[in-house]
Parts: sequence; C-alpha cells; structure tokens
Amino acid sequence: MSAGVCPHCSDPFAVLQVEFDLERAAQTLTAESLKARPMNHWRYHELLPIEPDPEVFGWPIGMTPLIEVPRLAAWAGLGSLRLKDDTRNPTASFKDRASSVGVAHAMQAGATHIACASTGNAASSLAGFAAMAGMRATIFVPGSAPAPKVTQLLMYGADVRRVQGTYAQAYDLCAHECEANGWYNRNCATNPYVIEGKKTGGLEIAEQTAEHPADWVVVSVGDGCTIAGIANGLKQMHTLGFLERVPRMLGVQASGVHPIMSAFETGAFDESAESGPTMADSIDVPVPRNWRKAVAAVRESDGAFVAVNDDEIAEAMRACAALGGVFAEPAAAASVAGAKLAAERGIIGPGETVVAVITGSGLKDIDGARRIAGEPVDVPPALQ
Repeated sequence: MSAGVCPHCSDPFAVLQVEFDLERAAQTLTAESLKARPMNHWRYHELLPIEPDPEVFGWPIGMTPLIEVPRLAAWAGLGSLRLKDDTRNPTASFKDRASSVGVAHAMQAGATHIACASTGNAASSLAGFAAMAGMRATIFVPGSAPAPKVTQLLMYGADVRRVQGTYAQAYDLCAHECEANGWYNRNCATNPYVIEGKKTGGLEIAEQTAEHPADWVVVSVGDGCTIAGIANGLKQMHTLGFLERVPRMLGVQASGVHPIMSAFETGAFDESAESGPTMADSIDVPVPRNWRKAVAAVRESDGAFVAVNDDEIAEAMRACAALGGVFAEPAAAASVAGAKLAAERGIIGPGETVVAVITGSGLKDIDGARRIAGEPVDVPPALQ
C-alpha cells in the first residue's frame, strides 16, 4: 500500500488529501502581498507542502500567461475563451508544477533518489527538476511513449526504463521498485504532496481572472490528478477571498479511454477498463488512481465530463495553432475540443466565459503533429 493512500482501508484509490490552515494562510497571503512576490508559483508558498527554500524558490515555474483568443472562441462556438498556456513552463508541460513540488518535498524529506511512471510529460518534467536539484531520477515509461518525450528526459540525465507494456504496467513496476529500493515515489496518483503542485494552476487562474471570473475551467483528464488539483486551487482562492465564485469544471477524456467520465455518469468505477485507440497519449490512462478526487471535484462544482475522438482532437490542434497561436500536443488540445463539444451540446451556454488549460507543447509529439499539419510546398530556388 502506498504511503499516500489511506492506511485504514484496503481501497487502492483512497488517496489522502493535504489540508492547510486557510485562516492562518490568509494572514499573509493577500492581494497586496502578492504584488511584491516573484512571478512564479512559489508565490503561494503558504499553500504548498514544503518549507521555504531560497534555492527551490529560484526555480522558474508557473505564472504562465492567460491568453484571450477571440478567433478560436468563435471557431469553438464560445462567447469567450482564454487559454492557460502551460507550454511556457521549463520543460513545456503543466507537469512541471507537480515535479517541482515533488522534488522539493523529496529534498526536504532527505531523499537522494526519485522515480515516477509516466506516458511522457511527467517523466521529462521530473528529469528536468531532478537535474536542477542534483538528484538521481529513474523513470518508467510505456513502450508507446513518444520519442521526443523520451529523448528530452534522456538529455536531462535520467535513468530511463522503457517498459515493454502499458502505462499501468509501468506504474506497477515503478511502485514496486520504489518500495524495494527506498526511492521517493513522485507519482501524483498516490502522492498527495505532489498533487499540491498541480493545485498552483488553479491558484494562478483564480488570481489572473479575479476581475473577470470564468464560468467554466476546462481540463483534459488522464489519472484525475490535474483536474482535482486545479479545482482545489480555485476553491481555496475563493475561500481566501481572491475569487468571488468558483468556476464549474469540465473534464475532457478521450473517447477511446474514458473511465473517469463513466464513473461520473454511472457512480461506479470499472477497474477492468482497457486502453482504447487515442492519439492523446498523455491522457491514455485506463486505470486512473485518482478517479475519486476527479469525480468529486467536477461534481462539487456542478460541472460535467465529455469525451472527444481523435478527429476532434486533431481539428482542435490545428485551430489552437492557427487561430490562437498556441501549439498544443493532442492531450492539451483535447481541452479545447471538449469545450467546443460542450458548447454544441448546450453544456456550456451561449455567452459563458471559458478558460481552457493547455497542458503540453505540440513539440512533445512532433511526429503526430506532422501527420496532422501535412507537408510544406517544395519550390525551386528561382525568382520566377
């Protein structure tokens, strides 16, 4: 049983929650105090599970831009759309938020070796921050992980184990090796401290939209950690008075693998679900360990789930780049595809405002992007 799972029951999906004294945090975390703080996600240190550290707080992470994209909004049939562009993070991924907090927590816990299982982004992210900290990192990736992501984490000097199997098998192998070797397990699925790093996405959205709150925040969903973390950040900022209301959450899964959406709709989780065909490798998670938190977060916000297919994801990738200037990988563009589908179905009403989280750069899967974009026109080097 993982240290991050409830020790009083046998449910492997009963992931613990880090609680904060919000009344105490409110004494120093104010709109006025934030004006003087660095423009990174360590500015919310009262709401993070680590001690202040000058070295760690110098790592450049977070406070990514919120971009108004009216032409993309019109394409999606939305009254207003803003993109939270986390491709601007150090390793071009939202997962940098979790990895930075995970590595910092591991350092303060006295760990010297950290590991995770990942379809790609969490892997390269962990490798990057472990390199900053001078910590050894072992990464388990499934055989299907895109080559650019694997190359990135190799360049950071990580010990890479490419498991000839599924993500679930890579995850189980990682958990076993962490237990056997005493490594710090960074996996968000069962590490409640690391999930708090993902919360900073919600904290930032709340601060950035304080004057013009969003009606909906749209997030692509794999293991369930990201949407649960963002929702928690939004809720805490509402409690602290930064946000007048909490937005509704829209979770987006791939039509080929949508176990959390099914659990949300039926009230029951199917542990026997298998991976289906999807180009969005980052959300190809048939056995999501954090499904309970994801379902609870969406339900509490009076939100919804939708599932999008590969054609819809590909169309959204082209639209995000051509109409919004943001090159998103498939799982990241899924949030925009999901917002469009939700508008078509009347889930998102006319005139409602939307923030879609772009979780990773299209450069993470350049082969997939090339298939969608097509080829350039070859011309001779002659003026005529």
